[in-house]
Amino acid sequence: MKHIEIYTDGACSGNPGPGGWGAVLKYGAHERELSGGEASTTNNRMELRAAYEALKYLGEESRSVELHTDSKYLQRAVTEGWLARWKRNGWKTASGTAVSNQDLWKALDRMLSRHHVTFQWVKGHAGTRYNEMCDQLAKQEASVFMK
Repeated sequence: MKHIEIYTDGACSGNPGPGGWGAVLKYGAHERELSGGEASTTNNRMELRAAYEALKYLGEESRSVELHTDSKYLQRAVTEGWLARWKRNGWKTASGTAVSNQDLWKALDRMLSRHHVTFQWVKGHAGTRYNEMCDQLAKQEASVFMK
């Protein structure tokens, strides 16, 4: 099984506001940058979108993925079982309210079931090369909608 490293980040100017996401996929010496944005969104949506788009890019073949994110929301939802509980509870939180960003969580869940993904939290804006690259991609995409 091929092992891929993915770095992701999201950015938003205002929350909500114009936003962008960026991802860097690494396989051996190969790197691929992905990015996109939306005119009106939230930072959490862009964090989720970056992970979803990166995993979607990998296609149908199952991969071993180490996903690096500075989003504790994303990382903890998967590693601490929030996502599994939301699914079991009909996409409701522990307090009974609808899960925010449900559309992206469902899409991301489909991608997570396709691949073997481990999550690594990285401190944002701390000089981690690929996290900084993703941050720049996300900010560039958000800036498109700020004109």
